[in-house]
Amino acid sequence: MCRSKKSTSVIEPKNRNMNRNKRSATLATSSSSTSDVPITESRSYVFDNTNRKEWSKSSSVSSRTSLTSLRDTLPENPHIYHFSEISAATSNFSDHRLSSSSCRCSIRNREVVVFKRKFRRHMDMPELTHRLALICRSHHSSLVKLLGASVSGNYIYLVYEFIPGASLADCLRNRLNPSFTDLNNWISRMQIAADLAHGLDYIHNSSGSDSGFVHNHIKSSSIVVAEENLGAKICHFGTSELCGEAVEVAGNPSGSDSGGGLRRSGSRTVKFEGTRGYMAPEFQFTGVATQKSDVYAFGVVVLELLSGEEALKFEFDGDGGDGGYRRVSVVDTARAAAEEYGGARKWVDKRLRDSFPVEVAERMIRVGLECVRDDPNERPDMGRISNEVSRLYLESKKWTEKMGTNIDFSVSLAPR
Repeated sequence: MCRSKKSTSVIEPKNRNMNRNKRSATLATSSSSTSDVPITESRSYVFDNTNRKEWSKSSSVSSRTSLTSLRDTLPENPHIYHFSEISAATSNFSDHRLSSSSCRCSIRNREVVVFKRKFRRHMDMPELTHRLALICRSHHSSLVKLLGASVSGNYIYLVYEFIPGASLADCLRNRLNPSFTDLNNWISRMQIAADLAHGLDYIHNSSGSDSGFVHNHIKSSSIVVAEENLGAKICHFGTSELCGEAVEVAGNPSGSDSGGGLRRSGSRTVKFEGTRGYMAPEFQFTGVATQKSDVYAFGVVVLELLSGEEALKFEFDGDGGDGGYRRVSVVDTARAAAEEYGGARKWVDKRLRDSFPVEVAERMIRVGLECVRDDPNERPDMGRISNEVSRLYLESKKWTEKMGTNIDFSVSLAPR
C-alpha cells in the first residue's frame, strides 16, 4: 500500500469514561518512568461524572509544567549553533566536503550536513529566528530535516540531518556504468514519484502554521534516495527563506501580514538563480519563482524518472551543417512520445526492459506534461498531483504483485 503522508482520523471509543481512566493510568505510569522531564504530581486525576471538565488546581499547574518541560526537549526546537562549533566540526570547510558549499561532519554527536549560503538580503536576528523556528517545526518523511543554523558575516550555515544514500541524479545515471541503475524496476520509481509529490504538497500547503512555502530548488541532484528503503527525501527545504531569497511584493490578498508569520506564496515571490532544464518559462523572463514554478520543476523530475534521461543536455549533431550541438530536453522528447501511438513504450527507460504497466506509464507521462505547461495557470496544484500519483502508485503495486516481480529494496547505493 502507498505510504500515506497524511494524518489519519481517530475514532474515539464509545466508552469515554473507561478511555479516560485508562489514559490517566498510562500518564501516571509514563510520568514515573521519565527521568529527564520533571513531572510533579500532588495527587491523581479524578473525573467527576457530574462535571468531567473540573480539574484540581495543583494537577492543572503540574500538567502545564510537564508540557512546558516536554516541549523544551522536543527536536523541533531549532539549534542556534555558535560559529566556532561549525568551524571546528568542518575544519573551516576544508574536510569531508561533499561540494564547494557543503560538508558532512558530526555536531553534538549527530551526523549532519552543513551547507554554506550567502545572504541575498540583510535580515535581523528576530526575523531570522522566526523563520528558522517555522521551518524547523516542519516534519515530513519526504523532507530532509533542518536542525538549526549559524551566522557569520554575510553567510548562513544551515545544518541538516545526514541521510545515507545517493542523489536521484546519480541513481538514474551512473557515469561509470551507463547501462546500470539502482532504480531497475518500475515500482521503485513510482515510490520515489509518490514520495516527492507528498513532500512538495506538504511544503506548499501544510508546513508551518499559516504559511505556504516555495522550495525553489527542486531538481534530481537535490533529492536524496535513502539507502535503507529507496525512499526519496527533498533536500534544501527552507534554504530560500533563510538566505533571504524570499521578497515581499505588493498586493497581498489578505491586506495584512497575519500575526507576523510568513505569507503564502500568493503574496510572496522569490528571486533566485535557476537551474537549466528545471526553470519554468515565466521564471526565465522574470527571475521570480512561485509554487507553480515548483510544480514545473517537479514535472521535469517525473519525466527524468520515467525516461532515465537528463533534464537538459547537448548532443553532438554530426549531420548538422555547422557540425555543432543540438539541445535535447526531456520535456520535448516526452511531448513527442505522447503524440505518437505506442510512443510511451519506446520512450520509457530501456533499462526497465519493458517490465512496466504501459497504461500507467502513459498516465504518468501526462501528469509530468501537465506540470510543465507553459502557462502557469494551467498547471495543477500539488494537492491534486499528489492524489493522482498515489492512485497510479497503487495501480503499479497491484500490477507488480500480479506479475510476481521482485520488489526487494534492500540494495546498496555504493559506487560501481
